Amino acid sequence: MTKKLTIVDTTLRDGEQTAGVVFSNQEKLRIARLLDELGVDQIEAGVPVMGGDEQQAIKDIVKLGLKASIMGWNRAVISDIESSLACGVDAVAISISTSDIHIEHKLMTTRGAVMERMVKAVEFAKKQGVYISVNAEDASRTDMEYLIEFAREAKIAGADRLRYCDTVGILEPFITYERITKLIEATGIEVEMHTHNDFGMATANALAGVRAGASFVGVTVNGLGERAGNAALEEIVMALKHLLDVDLNFATTRFREVSEYVARASGRILPPGKAIVGSNMFAHESGIHADGALKNPLTYEVFKPEDVGLERQIVIGKHSGTAAIKAKFWREYGIEIGDAEADNLLARVRSTAVDLKRSLFDKELMYIYEDMLAQRN
Repeated sequence: MTKKLTIVDTTLRDGEQTAGVVFSNQEKLRIARLLDELGVDQIEAGVPVMGGDEQQAIKDIVKLGLKASIMGWNRAVISDIESSLACGVDAVAISISTSDIHIEHKLMTTRGAVMERMVKAVEFAKKQGVYISVNAEDASRTDMEYLIEFAREAKIAGADRLRYCDTVGILEPFITYERITKLIEATGIEVEMHTHNDFGMATANALAGVRAGASFVGVTVNGLGERAGNAALEEIVMALKHLLDVDLNFATTRFREVSEYVARASGRILPPGKAIVGSNMFAHESGIHADGALKNPLTYEVFKPEDVGLERQIVIGKHSGTAAIKAKFWREYGIEIGDAEADNLLARVRSTAVDLKRSLFDKELMYIYEDMLAQRN
């Protein structure tokens, strides 16, 4: 945990590979700027060999002169790498499958041929003076001894790091820790965790990899990515800070802003219950929770809402208590209500919330309050 951790964001590559997602070139430029302003160290900007708009967007991102390193994604093919170099990137990802199921059924080749293709591609890229990540696709289903040999050969050929890809998201944190520990001890190569969320453990697996010695973490904003997505940028950064005591000095107060922009650009709703940036993160309705949060936010909040660009909300509904009712009226409406009024109001609120099957909007709450006053008078 004493190593410097590097965040590699692939929203513009793996994130855009989410089924049905397409970013316009202008959106790609805006997202690249936002990632750089947040503090991302390396941006995987796309797949240059696709040509056309994809290549133009990558060239334009390079021209922005961002602090972040700009990486192009490539197959282990010389012409792919040449396309990346033509875009002016300073880093290349060279990706090839290493699991037997991929080698036999997707690539229809042999382990030896995979090794040879990877080494030739890395040696070529090394001569061009760019930073090199070798991506072991489906590493989590790869024979460990072969993966170790693959990593050693990559390092000898000139690779700066190995991207350990949990391509189909089948890892769990305990196995992750064991495998990454073994891989690093056997090869000494820098490792990037690239985890997918098929079983809901992308963030947990990435953190387990970090504990085992991985010094790079691949992420996407909002966890965009193939199928169930990747480890989410905002989750990784905040978990590192608050759970592992590793502060990467990110501009975390802008997380909600960036998440909303990427959600709109990707055409994907930002769920209210989304970890770190969802609108429900700091919304309290339950009477016990709301009362605790009002007395001391730390009772039910691990960090401040403003730390990620959100605000605390006291939601009034079926599960509310009188403390929340009184606080809501005083803090937001400047109306002080007594215990008896709060009890009366709460009974009406709960009945209305059950009828509507939801919490109440502020106007609805005021209507109930006004009706109560009118009936009393």
